Amino acid sequence: MKTNWKAIALVGVLSSATTIAGFKLLDSDGERDVIFKESPAETLSRFTSTGLPAGTPGDFTYAAEVATPTVVHIKSSMVRQAARGGQPQVPDFFREFFGDEMRAQPRGPQRAEASGSGVIISADGYIVTNNHVVEGSDQLEVSLYNKSKIPAKVIGTDPSTDIAVIKVDRKDLPAVIFGNSDAVKVGEWVVAVGNPFNLESTVTAGIVSAKGRGLGIISQEYARKYGNSGDFEGDSPLESFIQTDAVVNPGNSGGALVNLRGELVGINTAIASPTGSFAGYAFAVPASIVKKVSSDIIKYGAVQRGYLGIALDDLDSRKAEEYGVKISEGVYVRDFTDNSAAKAAGIAKGDVIVRVDDIPVGTIPQLQQAIGLHRPGDKVTVTVNRNGQVKDLNVTLRNRTGGSDVIRREESTSAVSTLGALFGNLNDQEVQRLSRYNVAGGVKITAIEGGKLARAGVEEGFIITKVNGKAVRSVKELEQALSGKTDTMVQFEGFYIDAPRDVFTFGFRL
Repeated sequence: MKTNWKAIALVGVLSSATTIAGFKLLDSDGERDVIFKESPAETLSRFTSTGLPAGTPGDFTYAAEVATPTVVHIKSSMVRQAARGGQPQVPDFFREFFGDEMRAQPRGPQRAEASGSGVIISADGYIVTNNHVVEGSDQLEVSLYNKSKIPAKVIGTDPSTDIAVIKVDRKDLPAVIFGNSDAVKVGEWVVAVGNPFNLESTVTAGIVSAKGRGLGIISQEYARKYGNSGDFEGDSPLESFIQTDAVVNPGNSGGALVNLRGELVGINTAIASPTGSFAGYAFAVPASIVKKVSSDIIKYGAVQRGYLGIALDDLDSRKAEEYGVKISEGVYVRDFTDNSAAKAAGIAKGDVIVRVDDIPVGTIPQLQQAIGLHRPGDKVTVTVNRNGQVKDLNVTLRNRTGGSDVIRREESTSAVSTLGALFGNLNDQEVQRLSRYNVAGGVKITAIEGGKLARAGVEEGFIITKVNGKAVRSVKELEQALSGKTDTMVQFEGFYIDAPRDVFTFGFRL
């Protein structure tokens, strides 16, 4: 019987011997070595205060002692425009007595706060968290394990994995040790560390219930904001969650999921729940994805994700019969994108991908993870089943546009698209009507599809007249005003056409 969950929700609220792996990363100040701690292939045993070796089944003290100092509490705040009509609404019975003049009037901008968790990934202040914890924020405050509170800034975000990197100006911080999330086994004990319900430094334990879960939750949110269909590989956000029954609640977003050696194996991101609170299952982004995404963000400002360039479909016995293939497990190749790396390497429509570099691939999430850990230009061996015959094909991965170049931050996102709206120029009648109020023009929001404007409470029909104090009179001028503003604060000014005297000002980080 299929469980009818009311919600699969992103969870946020309105030592063993180690080896050191260095990545040469570039920032505005030039080259910088950002150091991630990684566990070696074989870790040496240490003893806990109980006298048991670190990682002994059922003993969580060592994992808690090692991981807790590396997990931070994040408070984000943003200016949000109240919904049209304001809150609270005037009850209908008052309107019956006093008429429509008793309608609540629009209020000015309101500051909203949210909270979540983050994990320190380098001693010099880089912290990884969920994109939905920091999205739209203009101020971030991080509380460290020692209770000190310091401001933070967003370095970069990747909505396709719901991962973000922020930074604090602090040195010698306790950094988490990255474990091998690919080696995590179903049934293995894990510990979740975070700040649920603003309860700082909370530890819970459970087991790994499943791996490679593709819930569609990031895909749905991504499509709502950016309009992608998900038919092609490049349209599909990367979901391959570790599922656990460790208790995770709102506020745990961005917190650590660690093994019994205290090594990071995932970033807690979502829960499956009929109530919005924990009901048995939580989901974490694997550490392998977290490490790849965060290092790309720090080095390039954007994730460098390799693509095969295919339209894909999961297989089961019914679809195998429908497609006429001889196996019922794997990823079916339906079509190709322009400049497809897979097509150039000899992969054909109707092939079933079963392995990538000798790693078994049975589902789309597993394929996405295997390919998504590579950058454009990387070479992988893709094993396909073609008419019952197995073939190995060498594929050179390409970027989203079909090339092999690095895509920098300013090329990878469109500032206008992050607003989550459709825009139109004012018609002659609207321009003439507004001229009576000394308004020379503006850009009309014709539809709200989600994203930052929706989060700010802006509704369809709002007219943007200024961006950062500069007048905008057309969609083209709006695009020009926002060009190059990715990851910066932008202030908007405007009004609703039926109330041009009520001017609203609000802002957020693009």
